[in-house]
Amino acid sequence: MLSPQFLQQLWYNKHPLSYLLLPLGWLYGAFISLRKFAYVVGVLPVQKVEVPVIVVGNITVGGTGKTPLIIWLAEYFKEKGMHPGIISRGYGGSAKQWPQQVRADSNPSIVGDEPVLIAQRTLCPVAVSPKRYIAAKELLEHTECDILLCDDGLQHLSLYRDIEIAVIDGDRRFGNGHCLPAGPLRESVNGLNKVDMIVSNAKAGKNEFLMEYKPSGLVSLQDENKQLPLDSLHGNDVHAVAGIGNPQRFYSYLRSMGINIIKHEFPDHYNYRPEDLSFSDDNPIVMTEKDAVKCRGFANAKCWYLKIEVEMSKTFEHRLNILMKDLNNG
Repeated sequence: MLSPQFLQQLWYNKHPLSYLLLPLGWLYGAFISLRKFAYVVGVLPVQKVEVPVIVVGNITVGGTGKTPLIIWLAEYFKEKGMHPGIISRGYGGSAKQWPQQVRADSNPSIVGDEPVLIAQRTLCPVAVSPKRYIAAKELLEHTECDILLCDDGLQHLSLYRDIEIAVIDGDRRFGNGHCLPAGPLRESVNGLNKVDMIVSNAKAGKNEFLMEYKPSGLVSLQDENKQLPLDSLHGNDVHAVAGIGNPQRFYSYLRSMGINIIKHEFPDHYNYRPEDLSFSDDNPIVMTEKDAVKCRGFANAKCWYLKIEVEMSKTFEHRLNILMKDLNNG
């Protein structure tokens, strides 16, 4: 497996190998475009469910903040008196049968880390399946959901969606602008022209809505009721553990708080083992909340996760309300 550091160089810098891979990138992009066209003209079937579906996805590989936005949307619709359900592919899960319903205490190695995190944070019904339509039908059959949020799935067009939201990395944008494997793009940047809203996790550009991260302190993996202000680690050496798509923002935030970090970088969706958190000193171990989901069962008293909330603007809420009213009015 290629290291995250190498992919960063390949996709977000002028690496000579990316030019050698360009023909494969062109083929991949052409295949995706042809596949999308097949859905548009009806060659491939699009399946619709009886409640509105909002897809939150991205056009690049790696973390852009889809899951935090899904959590925000779930809370938003709950405050509106609705009953959201969440569907996901369950990436990284090893389940032999699909769909799988996900609870707050589900095993992330079976159903995926992000669905478990979403279930814990929202307490909403969650179902996963590589076929999103199957997961959607599972939730609608067994729960009272009146709106579905699809975590990822912008390129999975077999499930009809009423609203599409693309999340982009406001710092790294689209890298070298090439499709896989030459660059980080899952499809052409032109695909953004057809989504309903574009959300940027930093430095929002024209026609983009800013999603702001609001870290709220450290939480103990052994006891959720035990919390620690992040500034209490100012000047300390800390083991910073991350197995996410783009850990640089996590590292940068810890550094901005005056923390001396010792980086321990793992692949996205990595399944941790106890020895991965075994260090020969007593320095605190700080990780992301997504990593904490997989480490809670064997974490020690030195393990903490950085809890993050996101804040969306009133203009985003206004645009979302308009889109929902349009749906209700047919």
